[in-house]
Amino acid sequence: MNIRPGLTYVDATVGAAGHLAAIRERMGSQGKLVGIDKDKASLDKAAARLPAAALYVHGDYSDIGEHLKSLGISTVDGGIIADLGVSSMQLDNPERGFSFLKDGPLDMRMDHTQKLSAATIVNEYQEREIADIIFKYGEERLSRQIARRIVSRRPIHTTGELSEIIAGCIYTARGTRGHNKHRSKSRSDRLDDSHPATRTFQALRIAVNSELARLEKFLHESVKILAPGARLVVISFHSLEDRIVKQILRLYAKGCVCPPRHPVCTCGKRPELLIMTSKPVTAREAEVLANIRSRSAKLRVGEKI
Repeated sequence: MNIRPGLTYVDATVGAAGHLAAIRERMGSQGKLVGIDKDKASLDKAAARLPAAALYVHGDYSDIGEHLKSLGISTVDGGIIADLGVSSMQLDNPERGFSFLKDGPLDMRMDHTQKLSAATIVNEYQEREIADIIFKYGEERLSRQIARRIVSRRPIHTTGELSEIIAGCIYTARGTRGHNKHRSKSRSDRLDDSHPATRTFQALRIAVNSELARLEKFLHESVKILAPGARLVVISFHSLEDRIVKQILRLYAKGCVCPPRHPVCTCGKRPELLIMTSKPVTAREAEVLANIRSRSAKLRVGEKI
């Protein structure tokens, strides 16, 4: 983030406030630090632990422009960081319903004030709608079979019930395929080995919280409010998120978009970002050993021109 004292920084996804605390430590007492989080429980804990570290805002990071405007901030001359997805604090609390390893209510809402929950999708959506969600957001090849099994077992009340239904469906499908023990596994197969419910739970969480649409809006708004020299830092945890981050950073790093055979540029488009990471930064072996969830993290950085 190239943190310097006297500038304005934003942690758009406060969570457990690890990044926020590190930013404040590096910038010292000078400058402004804003912390935003959609999860009020997480935000309240961070504010109680670090009350003087930042200006705290309860809200969606995709509305970053409005939140900063309410604080009298029109531009960010330091940088913005977003650590996407569900936090460890949310994942480890079975009452939030994010984990397939701990039995809890089918919730998955990052903001408890919204109405849509995982229970609504699982128990009220049509089979085809559920299958589409699982395929689109979870990239699960067995989405139709899983959706059919879910609908046949409704009502489903807990994450444990849902996880068991998904696992049973996948194990049945794999057993009827007649695996060749000599066949080498693809990357997709190896990911499936982690837990059979991983992809479906990911898909439901993304759908409940409209994560991909919110991410796109956040990226566009962030680029608009960055001052020259300020940086946008984004950490993603699955391919759908990383693809969006990569594509939007490239969009703003691109200059002329006129057709290739145009002799003279007529679009007037100029690059707005300098991409600082030609490839995403990933966790080193020591970090993965210390925090297994970091193994899928990808960090990308753009600097406003």
